[in-house]
Amino acid sequence: MIRYITVKSHSRTELINITDQVQDTVRVSKVNYGLCHLCVLHTTAGITINEGADPAVQRDMVNFFNKLVPNDPYFTHAEGNSDAHIKASIIGVAKTLFIDNSKLVLGTWQAIYFCEFDGPRERRVAVKITGDA
Repeated sequence: MIRYITVKSHSRTELINITDQVQDTVRVSKVNYGLCHLCVLHTTAGITINEGADPAVQRDMVNFFNKLVPNDPYFTHAEGNSDAHIKASIIGVAKTLFIDNSKLVLGTWQAIYFCEFDGPRERRVAVKITGDA
C-alpha cells in the first residue's frame, strides 16, 4: 500500500524536514525490517537527505540553489518556473531508506528534507513501505 505525506511550504524555495512524518509512516506500517521508498509527486520539488542539526545548512543550500539556477527571465517556460523544474531535476524526486527494528536507518546528523522550489504550495510525498509485517 502507498501512503501519502502532505507538506505545506511557505516560501518559494525552502527545505522542510519531513523525517518525523516518514518515521511515523514506518511505525504505522508495522514493518520491522525492510525498505521505505519516497517519491515526490511534483515536477518543481524534490527530496534529499542532509544535515538535520544545524539550520544554517538548509539556508546555505537554498542560497546555493538560487545562485546556481536563478529565476531569470531568459527561461522560455510560460509558467515562469523553469528554475524550479531544473532544481528538482538536480536534486531528484525519489529516495529509498532501510528500515531496521521499525526505525529508519539514518546517520546521527541526517534528516529527510522535502525541497520546495516553486512555493508556497501544498504538496504530496508518496511513501511505500516494503518488508516483513
